[in-house]
Amino acid sequence: MELSFEARQSDSPWVDTVWTCTSERVTTMTSVAGVRWGLVFWEWDGRGYASVTGPETRTGTSPVPEGAVFTGIEFAVGTSLRAVPTSSLVDGGIELPVTGRGTFQLDGVRCEMAGADDAEALVGRLVGAGIVVRDPLVAEVLRGHRPSAVSDRTVERRFRAATGLTQGAVRQIERARTAAEMLATGTPAADVVAGLDYFDEPHLARALRAYIGRTAGQLRGGLCEAIALDLDCVLDASRCVTP
Repeated sequence: MELSFEARQSDSPWVDTVWTCTSERVTTMTSVAGVRWGLVFWEWDGRGYASVTGPETRTGTSPVPEGAVFTGIEFAVGTSLRAVPTSSLVDGGIELPVTGRGTFQLDGVRCEMAGADDAEALVGRLVGAGIVVRDPLVAEVLRGHRPSAVSDRTVERRFRAATGLTQGAVRQIERARTAAEMLATGTPAADVVAGLDYFDEPHLARALRAYIGRTAGQLRGGLCEAIALDLDCVLDASRCVTP
């Protein structure tokens, strides 16, 4: 195996997933579209790196160097950074200054890089310092509630400000990811179409091509080992590493 992944869901309302990845050899991995921003820390060749990764609206590929060890935190949809508009992170990210061995700087605060076991502690510090924030209106919308006193235009504006994406884009990307996961576990394409309300199989195929970068046949055939369905922010982090 070229890449060794481990991931867990978080019990923090601010965090969706915490993951780790180790590359056993130089390889290339395909990223898929994703709606969450994140923090990624990694070590390679005796140096430490840190970056903020943004939501992805398309697929991409990136080299991963041998011996790199990554830890990532994917934040819950609707959270954002106080000092960095989420819209500026879409399909990109920013490299953070590393201020010492195992430390980085974000929004003027020096923090220790987190491992998988202390990710929530780091997030708690960032939240307490006001560096990571959340719009309560967006949280309500994500739970399926629609405040009657707020116009649709205001809801969409605040949703896009918090997530960097429209509500429609979030739904499309999440649906395509779910479809890919279903196909990869053996669900027939016709059942995926019916279960996720695609118009037909060509409609599903277009979504997979745009957001996942694989066909239904490739996913069913087990060709998704190098696709980070839940860990797509690894790819953005590795772009900052030059093997």
